[in-house]
Amino acid sequence: MTAPAINGTKYPQPVDELLPAARLLFVKLGGPPSRNRLMREFRIGAPKADELRARLIAEAETVRERLAAQEYNLVRGGTGGATDADVADAARRVAADPTAPGYLRETARDLLAGVAPDPLPTPVMPEPTPPAEPDPIPAPEISTAEPVAEVTPVSHPDTPAPPAPARSAVVWPVVLLALPAFVAIWSGWVGLGGLTGFGIVHPLPGIWDSFSINSAITLPIGVETYGAYALYVWLSGRVPERARRFAKWSALGSLAIGALGQVAYHLLEAAGVTSAPWWITTAVACLPVAVLGMGAALAHLVRTHD
Repeated sequence: MTAPAINGTKYPQPVDELLPAARLLFVKLGGPPSRNRLMREFRIGAPKADELRARLIAEAETVRERLAAQEYNLVRGGTGGATDADVADAARRVAADPTAPGYLRETARDLLAGVAPDPLPTPVMPEPTPPAEPDPIPAPEISTAEPVAEVTPVSHPDTPAPPAPARSAVVWPVVLLALPAFVAIWSGWVGLGGLTGFGIVHPLPGIWDSFSINSAITLPIGVETYGAYALYVWLSGRVPERARRFAKWSALGSLAIGALGQVAYHLLEAAGVTSAPWWITTAVACLPVAVLGMGAALAHLVRTHD
């Protein structure tokens, strides 16, 4: 948006240079223009528009007082209350004043020409200055937002709402369950290992001859630890599908072998058998190797993508 050309230029001008055009607007409107009208007409800001309007109103007051005095002199001259020189002087001033109303200038010319003037009409005084209009751009209304009780997410009508997050179940009761199971399982596997040839061994001969260990402890550590690990991988849901299937069946198999080992030990112990049959000894002897193979395979599948 460009400023209107005033006095041959479109650049912002001082108030003194805008006064002539503002006076013409004053005469056109029949009263002082509002601040908003001056801002729109001359593309100026509110401070300059206020100053220009104040200058117009002050000039209008001065002209009104001067015209009232001149009109009084003319009327007095017309009634014979003043000398011919006073009337002629007042007529010359009114006729030469470009800001005087047209009827006063015509009356002054008629007097100077020796023609009797018509009765002077009552001059129209400007109306009281109306209050300044508000700015063209109203200030944004500031309102206090009401608190939102609850925000409901917008979704497709057929889309099921996501379930609310549930609290994690406590796991400390598992410790109470594991303690007695650990005692029973440990003693059962160690006892079965003793019946199938497992016993005290010296794993470091010539290096640490006094160091010995009961090899039967490899049975509960290997079988039951692998069973618990495979069960965790199966139920976690965070592994590839092949690893999950392998963990499922190997976990169930480990738990079944553990149960069969406990049953075998207690049956042999109850029957007073001091040496297990060959087929039980064969199966028990293969368990550490089988556990090692299944553990390595599951660890490989967990890290392999489908």
